[in-house]
Amino acid sequence: MATLEPINTCLSVQVHHMVCSLGLEKVDSADLERIVTVSGQVCWEAITPYLRTLDTEDQGLNYVESVRLLGPVCKSVHSHLLSLSTKQFRDQYGLWFRWTDNTELFVEVFEAIRSSQHTATALSLMKLTACLERALGDVFLIIDKDCPFLLRDLLASQELATVFGQSVMNVLRVFLGSPRSLNLRNILWHGFAAPSEIPPMYTSMLLLLTAGLGQILKGAVPHRTSTLLHRPYFKLTQLEELAVFPDINEEAIAVAEDFVGKSDFVVKIMLPYWREALAAYRNQRYADCVIFLLPQLEMGLRNLFTTVNNCPNRLLTAESTTLYTTFDEMLAKYLDNDDINQLPPALGDPIMEILWDLLNHQEGPRIRDHLSHGELDLNAFPKEMASHVVALAVVLLHHCCREGNGVATENECLRTIIGSTHSYCSRFHPIGRLKQQLRRCVGSLQKWDEIPKPTLGQPPERSGSDHSGPTAQTGCLMDKLVSNLINRLQPVYNEELSLSQHLLTEAQLHLVTKLLAGHTCTLYCPRATLEAVALLRKIASQCLTVSEQIMSSAASRHQQWLSKSLRSRQRQNYLRMLGSIQYLHPVFSLLTLLITVELLNVQITSKNASSECHCYLKF
Repeated sequence: MATLEPINTCLSVQVHHMVCSLGLEKVDSADLERIVTVSGQVCWEAITPYLRTLDTEDQGLNYVESVRLLGPVCKSVHSHLLSLSTKQFRDQYGLWFRWTDNTELFVEVFEAIRSSQHTATALSLMKLTACLERALGDVFLIIDKDCPFLLRDLLASQELATVFGQSVMNVLRVFLGSPRSLNLRNILWHGFAAPSEIPPMYTSMLLLLTAGLGQILKGAVPHRTSTLLHRPYFKLTQLEELAVFPDINEEAIAVAEDFVGKSDFVVKIMLPYWREALAAYRNQRYADCVIFLLPQLEMGLRNLFTTVNNCPNRLLTAESTTLYTTFDEMLAKYLDNDDINQLPPALGDPIMEILWDLLNHQEGPRIRDHLSHGELDLNAFPKEMASHVVALAVVLLHHCCREGNGVATENECLRTIIGSTHSYCSRFHPIGRLKQQLRRCVGSLQKWDEIPKPTLGQPPERSGSDHSGPTAQTGCLMDKLVSNLINRLQPVYNEELSLSQHLLTEAQLHLVTKLLAGHTCTLYCPRATLEAVALLRKIASQCLTVSEQIMSSAASRHQQWLSKSLRSRQRQNYLRMLGSIQYLHPVFSLLTLLITVELLNVQITSKNASSECHCYLKF
């Protein structure tokens, strides 16, 4: 994976000039007193005249000239903020960050600017853009109910222009809103910018502009019927399902630190980010750790992607005419020219499935999306998620390390982490979700034996109904159904199955558990498979719901039986229900087995239908 020449920047020539040089061309600073008053009021009318438009019919923003002219303004703002103490900054501007519902984050950004540490400034800028996007979305929802997913669409929306003014939104778009602009959010969150490449004056400027938005909002919201409400944070509820790796301890961090300097996965100009990420984990700053690591995982995968697909030009930031090489493309089956993507075979199915589960599957944590769009509470970020991301980073570092196999053999901690990936099956692909539903069905049906019944001291009244009839009538049908299922299962299952044994409910549920334990690769399943799985999930969901309702109802009726609060007809109905449960138990058990067998056959059918299908089973 080693490149022929050292990588000095991951920014293309035009992007590098725009971000690193253009705003610094003018030596003079702007008059600060015209930009911000002594009391901290942002003078937008002194900032917006620096914007320039193109000489075209739509008169779009001329980003190049706007950045060049706004550069001296950013310098002056940066010098102004550096002259303040934390107390002075809080006293002067703290009030104007309240609209974001995260004042302390902006104080933290200010302190990072004062520290003059490039990695701290980059981290703070990523946090600032995420928080600002979330807050602007909350403002958007005052007017409309469907908030745009992308920041550039949000900044270009008429709704925000109505609240803040079009010229104000245009200023923000110069910094954040387009691939033709500075585009600070994207080049950082996608891992293109090295620590020293973003001039800190842009972070200072965005900090001041955010306060200025709060000042505008204070005057705008009282005149509207709707109030500014803040959406609740997204909760990461999938942590137990995501638990693949052992918990990352000090020994594992030491292993990671050793690999960072040896692995070709790390682009050397990005080394400070890696070191800060591991230091953040060690200091229990779990959100910071993951914010540092995710862009670097993307950068490292991009480096490998461009190598195995022989497209070195895709390593750099794209210009406005083409797309960035991001996670979405790197994890896809095909390249944009319809060639097969060589990254999946280079990484192997287990690592690819871990990446898909972490980043892409709709029912998974989609951690990069939620973090970069400001949807997570950074103060309550779970250690488990940070541990998972660090362990994945160790796996990728080892995968691209020339000395990796020797180190893995010697180091038990590393051997355990690497070994955790070998049998990984997707938890959040629709097939993985169906398997989880079926496990819950099995667990629920196994509890039916615990359903309380009247004791011998409480002789049941005769219900006037004989349940042996229906059971006897359906016995032959059940035999045929079980026989059919065994016949369908035998071609994809390498153990002999006994018809007489699997007429028993316990044996059926045990077989389901065994079948679900088989390894299933779910990468790039065809649409027909996903549609069939969606239908099976609906059936499994109904099966589980009815099972839980039956147990709940039986428990409730039993309590009423014990307290003698049931009337005569209710007692008869309760006893009939107990008889029905004895009949329904094997039916539901067989239904669960049927769904499981259908799942296996759907996957085998799809694999046979297309030799390119990457969905298969291992027992």
